[in-house]
Amino acid sequence: MPRYGDWGGYDGGWAPYVPVSERRRQAAKKIAALQKKGKNIRPIHIEGRTIARTFWGKAWCDNLEAYSDFENRLPRGRTYVRNGSVIDLQIGKGEITALVSGSSVYTVEIAIRSLERTRWKTVIEACAGQIDSLVELLQGRFARGVMEIITCKQRGLFPSPKQITMECSCPDGAVMCKHVAAVLYGVGAHLDEKPELFFQLRNVDHSELITAAGAATSVTRATKIDKALESTDLSALFGIELEADASGQPSAEGPARRGARSSFKTKPKKKKAEAKKRKPRRS
Repeated sequence: MPRYGDWGGYDGGWAPYVPVSERRRQAAKKIAALQKKGKNIRPIHIEGRTIARTFWGKAWCDNLEAYSDFENRLPRGRTYVRNGSVIDLQIGKGEITALVSGSSVYTVEIAIRSLERTRWKTVIEACAGQIDSLVELLQGRFARGVMEIITCKQRGLFPSPKQITMECSCPDGAVMCKHVAAVLYGVGAHLDEKPELFFQLRNVDHSELITAAGAATSVTRATKIDKALESTDLSALFGIELEADASGQPSAEGPARRGARSSFKTKPKKKKAEAKKRKPRRS
């Protein structure tokens, strides 16, 4: 049987193969021990072969697969996450911690650099007025233009390889081992359930997108009202006649000084002398 060597790896360069059934038994034992200590365990369960089903989960996984730096290690990671090897996955502000069952139970720690404030501001400005509600945001129901902004590799919200720092307690010396790859895929599955964790991971406040949308809507509404007033015949709108100034434009001062004439006709009042019958004088 291969032996764990002094150099930090196994003789022959590979850890001994452990059947999936044994890994699951080992994982169940570890989970039970942690739960007994009061730890809140979040295992990743994948039904079928599809790892992520929602917008945020799929976008996360697509982003991972878009980088050639990761392509050699990702297939083993997909296998591990599908067979239930990620027995705990926690997402915090800029960090991911996980336990993965392999030849042993390994600890994975991943740090994600916070999204640059300039890029976040650009995303907010680009999406302003196009995301109507928090529900729409978290469900990923966007117009095509917004989706392209958010998922853009250079200017969007998802991290690039250089913004990700990975560490695993396994003996594999690769920057991304299969356990780390499994955890990264597990994040995609986790975002299916709680997409708001993505914004927490990038250390940005997703409510700012909604606030910007509200502000943009108010500005648009006010602009439409101003344009409507500019194009409206105020005389007809308010039922008054406006006197024109020397330039031919309606004068705002004319009606105030001279009194606006109402467009509504009213019956003139009868003179008092005509309203009453004259009584004959007594001699």
